[in-house]
Amino acid sequence: MTPEAIRAALVSAHYVADDDLASVLWLAQTLERPLLIEGDAGVGKTSVATGWAQAAGRRLVRLQCYEGLDLEHAAYEWNYSRQLLEIRLRETGGGSGADLFGREFLLERPLLAALASPQPALLVIDEIDRADEAFEAFLLEVLSEYQLTIPELGTVRAAAVPYCVQTSNGTRELSDALRRRCLYHYLDYPDPAREVAIVRDCLRDAHERLVAQAVAFVQRLRKEDLQKNPGVAETLDWIAALRRLNLTDLPDDPAALLPTLACVLKTRADRWQVTADTVRKLTAATHGVAVPLKAG
Repeated sequence: MTPEAIRAALVSAHYVADDDLASVLWLAQTLERPLLIEGDAGVGKTSVATGWAQAAGRRLVRLQCYEGLDLEHAAYEWNYSRQLLEIRLRETGGGSGADLFGREFLLERPLLAALASPQPALLVIDEIDRADEAFEAFLLEVLSEYQLTIPELGTVRAAAVPYCVQTSNGTRELSDALRRRCLYHYLDYPDPAREVAIVRDCLRDAHERLVAQAVAFVQRLRKEDLQKNPGVAETLDWIAALRRLNLTDLPDDPAALLPTLACVLKTRADRWQVTADTVRKLTAATHGVAVPLKAG
């Protein structure tokens, strides 16, 4: 599958990718290398993985990282209750006689599930920067060899090499060892044409003029030095709300728009910073904006 074919497949899976992203996905697929995607929260990093899984026809296996994440929740754990039951049955002359540390007593968590899947899977390790460095070090074996060593059982190698996507919001610096094992892509906020294409794909009955003006508004709003810039999801929520108000373009009166900005502004400081005058200025700049014909 070529980069162009990957991009077309992503569009069919309702993800609008640019050429750079399609190319790095092709490289990850061709070289069987994990991919690290960094970018601000809200730019659609996880959506890349879900769209790629759908486009490739692969089962999506997701591991959500957090501080204190350990092997029992990320990779595997032993089914202690079932092992205990087996021991008690053996004491009474029953039981299956299976090895207590065999696969039938092993509970698969996302990492092992992706490796053990008989059909190729797509493993997304979401927000790897939230996990601690010890867990990051554990991942190196999975990322470099597509295998997992279980002390009681041995090494479990991938039945079919999974696609692997890691996402990071950049809240801490990742190790050089992890970065060396991955291809890298920085996902920025989409340009106006691509954001319009995303909105058109997701909100097909929204008026084109409203979409163009609202996207232009959000694009300018991201330059207002906010604490939390609105992501694509916020753009979609806002336009969906404006559509519910039966609007076909942005109104000139800031009072009509200010209440709807609850969809876009997500901190108290940002809400106070964006005043009626700010809204008036941003709205005036959107009037007459051209409707982009295609994503760049």
